[in-house]
Amino acid sequence: MILFGPAGNSESFYNEGHKRTVEAFSWIRDKGLNAYEYSFGRGVRIKEQTAAAIGLEAAKNGVCLSVHAPYYINLATQELEKAQNNVRYLKESATAAKWMGAKRVVFHPGSQGKLKRSDAFEYIKAALKTAIEYLDDLELLSNVALCPETMGRIKQIGDLDEVIGLCKIDERLIPAIDFGHLHARGLGALKTEQDFAHILDKLNNELGGYRAKHFHVHFSKIEYTAKGEKKHRIFDDEGFGPDFTPLGRLIAQRGLEPTVICESKGTMAEDAVRMKKIYEQELEKL
Repeated sequence: MILFGPAGNSESFYNEGHKRTVEAFSWIRDKGLNAYEYSFGRGVRIKEQTAAAIGLEAAKNGVCLSVHAPYYINLATQELEKAQNNVRYLKESATAAKWMGAKRVVFHPGSQGKLKRSDAFEYIKAALKTAIEYLDDLELLSNVALCPETMGRIKQIGDLDEVIGLCKIDERLIPAIDFGHLHARGLGALKTEQDFAHILDKLNNELGGYRAKHFHVHFSKIEYTAKGEKKHRIFDDEGFGPDFTPLGRLIAQRGLEPTVICESKGTMAEDAVRMKKIYEQELEKL
């Protein structure tokens, strides 16, 4: 089943008087949404009791949860302390996901910095293998998948080929394809249906099976510069891309069932509803 939902809470959620995330799930259910991504972008600071309450409320309302690991994870490091911290951040994220009953942990692979890009990628691969072994020993990956994300800035490791390459390390790694990021790092690369088809074809040819059908999606319009991503926009912002319609059409035509998370700035739930409607309209045409 395809899933649609927001990354975090829309401004309207708070404007309507809601204060706590535990209240979000009946709210988004009433909008026809069934997914939600909880962000630990600035660090995993949640108690088990709170996480369990969030998970219970999400399950009660038929909402599937994912979490986003801290944004500052950078697996492309040779510094022992930083490398150990990265593994700890992933452990904390996977632990919180387990408390919530979330099925996926999305994370940023890292940045090349002053390294050669090929060297940075190899450091990330090695660090990810170490992290997987550690999390396996703690039995944290039995019901939780790690999802390396495509990144929006050109200096960041995380173009489509790199994310697919990371996912080949272990079949339990699921690609998180941020189409806004790919659009930004390609300086406006996603314009036609064929542009989107190329991405889906590559996922199918390189990974196939479950991961090509049930991959993770982040979607929003993006403002970019010559260096790639600048900031997220909302669907009502004109002059920014990418447009969801060609992707929604392809998802419907190909019978794909990804989890589609909207990262619009402040209107993530509303724009997730718009994506769902586009998909449903394309489905009706078949």
